[in-house]
Amino acid sequence: MIEIGKYNTLQVVKVVDFGVYLDGEEWGEILLPNEYVPKDCFPEDYVKVFIYFDSEDRIIATTETPNIAVGEFARMKVVSVTSVGAFLDWGLRKDLFVPFREQRERMVEGKSYLVYAYVDKTTDRIVATAKIEKYLDNVPVDYKPGQEVDVLIARQSDLGYSVIVDNLYWGLVYRNEIFRPLKLGQKLKGYIKAVREDEKIDITLQKRGYSRIDAIVNKILEKLKDNGGILDVSDKTAPEIIYNLFECSKKDYKKAIGTLFKEKKIELTDTEIKLISHK
Repeated sequence: MIEIGKYNTLQVVKVVDFGVYLDGEEWGEILLPNEYVPKDCFPEDYVKVFIYFDSEDRIIATTETPNIAVGEFARMKVVSVTSVGAFLDWGLRKDLFVPFREQRERMVEGKSYLVYAYVDKTTDRIVATAKIEKYLDNVPVDYKPGQEVDVLIARQSDLGYSVIVDNLYWGLVYRNEIFRPLKLGQKLKGYIKAVREDEKIDITLQKRGYSRIDAIVNKILEKLKDNGGILDVSDKTAPEIIYNLFECSKKDYKKAIGTLFKEKKIELTDTEIKLISHK
């Protein structure tokens, strides 16, 4: 079954001068224009494509990557506002429509907003909404501490950042556990810190326990090898410099160099660390 507004892997049924036609099942043959056709594409080959409606409401395929697919959240920029609603930069030839009724506030051209994409049941067209709450926290939470998840940085608050977890739930990253610059709309990996009794989810952006330190150890070793076995950092180096180099807190950095020192892989001075094995 073809999923509108999502990625589908479809079979090529014929090649024409202006592109190839794909087997769209109940939608019939779907055109993939020439500019998006992969090299050496022939009948019976399979192609992964995004399916949507073009500006003339014809179903069409593309190998371009849109800024959002149906069922996803993203922070998107308004490129125009008309008498019927706003249009967002979709990353495709066509912009994504947000009706006025789906705006939390009147959208302004040039500004970016957090939205959710869905298929309008009345028109069968793909649209977006800024009223995202109704699409979150609708299914039971089933996570274990330490489990890796996809997160989107949604909103900033006094506690930290509200994030959207796996396109399904609200989560929270606490301010005192953030050791990197974050931007609204940014997508990255996170880890379940805890699921509270009220099913609220606490998220951390760093792996917990030894595995996290182990990753920092490996990064330090890579940096040392890339810099001739010496780095001008120590346990007295400013936290900002340490984060820029290793993307970790100073506390975790000190644990990592402590591990390397105990394993006799590095030498420590007041101003630098040296790779012993480099000698």
